[in-house]
Amino acid sequence: MSAPRDPWSDPATPTEQGAPYSGPPAYSTSAYPAAPYPTTAYPAGGYPAPYGQPGYGPPAFGPPGYGWPAPAPTGPRRPGQVVAAAVLAIVQAALVAFASAYLLLVASVLGLDLDIDGTVDPRATAIADEMRVLAWVQFASVVALVAAGVVALNRRDRGSWLGLLAVLGVQVLLALYWAVRIVGVLADIPGPDDAVPLLVFGALVFAAGPAVGVGLLLTRASREWFGAGRGGG
Repeated sequence: MSAPRDPWSDPATPTEQGAPYSGPPAYSTSAYPAAPYPTTAYPAGGYPAPYGQPGYGPPAFGPPGYGWPAPAPTGPRRPGQVVAAAVLAIVQAALVAFASAYLLLVASVLGLDLDIDGTVDPRATAIADEMRVLAWVQFASVVALVAAGVVALNRRDRGSWLGLLAVLGVQVLLALYWAVRIVGVLADIPGPDDAVPLLVFGALVFAAGPAVGVGLLLTRASREWFGAGRGGG
């Protein structure tokens, strides 16, 4: 016995035709009625605070005093002459420290040679002692150069200007002293004549940086900077 056949599963079963498609439904085009929102008259002082709370909401833009605070005024810029003079002082300190260490080494070798030979030359002994004294004087000037350069970069008082000017001037005088001493000492020592001009030129090279620094400190911009006020700059 076979199961009853489903008429929807038989493609030969005739189906009834439905009503024809009449298109999308029509909607009313009448205007929506106005919502009964209350009208509030704001006072003459302005609008209320955003979101109903005082001080809440994005800041307003406008002239200074409204919204974002005005940027803090920046102080005067340090002149480039002052910065260059302070940097030259620190660089000179490094060069003098190296030269002083070499000077102590030469004085030690000279004293060692005198002990080995067993003979004492008063002039050589005096030169070795002078080298040692000048080496320690120059080491002290290294500390003064670094300190004056750092102070000049952080303070604007007249004392800072005078201190940096003084230590740079001392370096110029030391370089000139070495140039004169080299000529006086090596002139009586037999040897090649080319060594004297070379050593004198080296001594004058040590005076170049401090001399430029002194000139920069004497400019109008530097003098006005250090005389403009007291305290840090």
